[in-house]
Amino acid sequence: MISQKAKYALRALAALAQADPDEPMLISEIAVQQSIPKKFLEQILLDLKRSGIVVSRRGKQGGYLLLKPADAITFGEVLRLVDGPIAPLPCLSQTAYRKCEDCDGEQLCEIRHVFARVADATRNVLFTTTIADAIEGTGETKAPAARELLTA
Repeated sequence: MISQKAKYALRALAALAQADPDEPMLISEIAVQQSIPKKFLEQILLDLKRSGIVVSRRGKQGGYLLLKPADAITFGEVLRLVDGPIAPLPCLSQTAYRKCEDCDGEQLCEIRHVFARVADATRNVLFTTTIADAIEGTGETKAPAARELLTA
């Protein structure tokens, strides 16, 4: 399950992607439009700014804009930034690998074998689906293999 913070981050990015690319959006506009608590949104946008996904402008015409195009921001990138590793088991993490404490050996672990397939399919969808895909209304990934896994 993704966190509420990740959900809000994705919704805020969708709002920015649908806005005029030359007109910064105020935090208060995004918060009202997407039903996100303003204080929570401020922290989320700061995290997205630090990671180079959005940029802020100060002053009367200030607010937030996408720094990267919506078709270059994947769900996986945002989830990993906000929620951390995308893996059902620590031994399957690509960014925070840890051997499971109760494991006798990864090669023989039947649980790991099943969840490795789950993790691969999940990453395939998350890292090939962009904010642009989501706002186009399709939510379809560009990866045919992932689509086949989801409909199987």
